[in-house]
Amino acid sequence: MAERERRSERALRRGAGSARGGARIEQRRLRNPFPPIRILSDDQVEAIHGAALRILKEIGVRVLHDGARSLFRAAGAEVDDGGRMVRLDGDLIAGLLAQAPPTLTLKGGSPERAVRVGGDAVAFGTVGGPPHASDLKGGRRPGTLEDFKNLMRLGQSFDVIHLLNPAVEPLDVPPRTRHLDLTLYQLLLSDKVPFVFCRGAQAVADCLEMVRVGRGLTHEAFRDTPCAYTVVNTNSPLQIDALMAQGIVDFALAGQLVIVTPFTLAGAMAPISLAGALAQQHAEAMAGIALAQAVRPGAPVAYGAFTSNVDMKSGAPAFGTPEYVKAAFASGQLARRLNLPWRSSNVNASNAPDAQAAYESQMSLWGAVMGGANLVMHGAGWLEGGLTASFEKFVIDVEMLQMFAALFTPLTVNEAELALDAVREAGPGGHYFATAHTLERYEHAFYAPLLSDWRNFGQWTEYGAKDAAARAHEIAFRTLEAFEPPPVDPGVREELEAFAARRRKEGGAAVDG
Repeated sequence: MAERERRSERALRRGAGSARGGARIEQRRLRNPFPPIRILSDDQVEAIHGAALRILKEIGVRVLHDGARSLFRAAGAEVDDGGRMVRLDGDLIAGLLAQAPPTLTLKGGSPERAVRVGGDAVAFGTVGGPPHASDLKGGRRPGTLEDFKNLMRLGQSFDVIHLLNPAVEPLDVPPRTRHLDLTLYQLLLSDKVPFVFCRGAQAVADCLEMVRVGRGLTHEAFRDTPCAYTVVNTNSPLQIDALMAQGIVDFALAGQLVIVTPFTLAGAMAPISLAGALAQQHAEAMAGIALAQAVRPGAPVAYGAFTSNVDMKSGAPAFGTPEYVKAAFASGQLARRLNLPWRSSNVNASNAPDAQAAYESQMSLWGAVMGGANLVMHGAGWLEGGLTASFEKFVIDVEMLQMFAALFTPLTVNEAELALDAVREAGPGGHYFATAHTLERYEHAFYAPLLSDWRNFGQWTEYGAKDAAARAHEIAFRTLEAFEPPPVDPGVREELEAFAARRRKEGGAAVDG
């Protein structure tokens, strides 16, 4: 095997975090050493925050869940049940949000899988929720349970991924029992932090019970130990539907993390001006987070941001745009104004794992990472504006995430690193390939890519002239062939499978209640 192939295999092994030959590679715990970019002045942050408070007090939020409105009323909000409107003043919002924890830790299936949320910590998740899957050989297709399992295997296999997200909808599984398979295979194929969709109280209860069993906790300990997370999207503009409100209530009662994320597209579901879209996003996020605190003071929450713009020619969502990045920077400042963890995303609007997908995702990641995001959702695999989970894009994204992880490594400056002896040894007009300093360090001196091909044109042609998507396809399916699941206690496995089988036999759960 040529040296290039050997280096590629070494990079794949370093990137992979699944158990191979009994050995486990510890998950990377990432800290962002860079100060977040401040696109807004302090006065501008306060202006947007003040506008959001005016929205909540003067206009209000429509809440379609009767119980949630009752909780708001008990907390001191003005509630109009006829119009299903809730209005909250600034003091009430401030008091409720002050109860939310600024940091928390999500328990994984093993100690090294714990994920810190908040501060300078950064965690990346897989793509979540597309109805389609795609790869270069199989093409674009409705998602299947096997696609879902394979994407969970990929999520487990790379140590730069910290959080699972149901990467594709398995449309070959009935909706009433789909939540059981989504949760079961997250727990059996990975020991990373799982995701639970808010699809009704019974479905959430089923999933959280499975997570509790999988993590070996009593009911009381589970309520005090965040082990799973969800994302609640408000129905922008200014509405929280019954399923999402129920999800906030359920997760707050269970002590599990809920990320309240308005889906505010400037020009469609929010004002066309970024300042106006951000004010609406901020109002909706504060309303959802306030509900969680009204349910259970101290409930784990995060501020989610998903403000982007639409293509004004077609009305289609656009991602990875300059406006998206600006909104991300500003959202980080607004989340820190509330002293809350902040969620952003790695998104793009491309229909193929091509240059557009890469540069739009890179823009999105710069907005998230340099904006100070703690949680980056859809970190690997998002394509087609979120309608497709791509196996090739998953690997392309892992390469980008690993490069950011390498970027976070501090630059060391000391006598050895300054390398004056190497400068003397090479001398004027010399070279450094054979200096003692280089020979001691060359194997680990630089980031070794998982995907990038650094060969010259002749060598690249000799080895098949494969572009990045073709190489990513090979890496994805080579990783799946080598996959070994994490160990699961046989008794836990039996209990999980029996629970899922029983609930399937009972008919599962309706997605609307």
